[in-house]
Amino acid sequence: MDFPRLAHPIVQAPLSGGPSTPELAAAVSGAGGLGFLAAGYKTADALQAEITRVRELTDAPFGVNVFVLEERAVDEDALGAYRRALGADAARWAIELGEPRFDDDDLAAKIARLENARVAVVSTAFGCPQAGLVGRLHDAGSAVWVTVGSPKEAAQAAAVGADALVVQGLEAGGHRGGFDDANDMALLPLLRLVARETQLPLVATGGIGDSAAVAAVLAAGATAAQLGTAFMRTPEAGTSPAHRVALAGDTPTALTRAFTGRRARGIVNEFMRAHPDAPAGYPHVHHVTAPLRAAARAAGDADAINLWAGQAYPLAEQVPAAELVRRLGAGARLALTAAQGRL
Repeated sequence: MDFPRLAHPIVQAPLSGGPSTPELAAAVSGAGGLGFLAAGYKTADALQAEITRVRELTDAPFGVNVFVLEERAVDEDALGAYRRALGADAARWAIELGEPRFDDDDLAAKIARLENARVAVVSTAFGCPQAGLVGRLHDAGSAVWVTVGSPKEAAQAAAVGADALVVQGLEAGGHRGGFDDANDMALLPLLRLVARETQLPLVATGGIGDSAAVAAVLAAGATAAQLGTAFMRTPEAGTSPAHRVALAGDTPTALTRAFTGRRARGIVNEFMRAHPDAPAGYPHVHHVTAPLRAAARAAGDADAINLWAGQAYPLAEQVPAAELVRRLGAGARLALTAAQGRL
């Protein structure tokens, strides 16, 4: 499948867990970038409704991101101990913690909906899709982009028929999207190593906060830049009020497993400091802490929710998404011209 023809080489990251909205995806696509819906944590019916809504708002192409999860062995004793350690947090919010368990985020039902929806792009995170799944999406007319965090993962994704790779550096906000959450390579070296591994189009993501950074990854071989945190302060995003306030600050970010059991980058808060040794186990820990996070989010307590953000988050601006896309595209062109003048 060919790479989408975009007026601006800007891709909006899927932003699972709330910030993703049909209005955001439609605004980005309508402005000449590529907007994305996040299927993660939603039912297949909810995903279908959001796809329908985007098509009511724009006739421009857009994408949908799905989780590809493989059940792995977890330390049940460590999970149990962590759940008990959260007892004081549960008491504070007067909630019952969830039970640790695996599920695949209802992938089969979502793929069935996507086969009928025939969206321009389906991207995957957390694992390598099987070749058969990629083939089904190709038959439906959708390109498949696979998120990778290492050259080895890039080779695996290419082998199953991926049309493009989302190359995620350690600077990125939110979850590590590759197959192994222990990947810890920064974007620039990762991008160059993956470019040596494959001729597939590369979508660079991780710590890209302004037009100069977009220009930098284009110069380094990317076909487009994917930005997530940069869109979280736009009015179209579903970012919670407490998260929006945190994004206007300058507190450092760090990687943590405390909220979900999978390494993710967020703005450091009290929950992260209180639970530095959370066990690996996704989505097991996610299910344990989900009721706690929901209660804290409803109360506007930024110290008890996951404040996902990339390292460049202070660059995020409170502007409409369409304006941001156009500004990033125009600014990247100027930055590339200026860089050429310095050679």
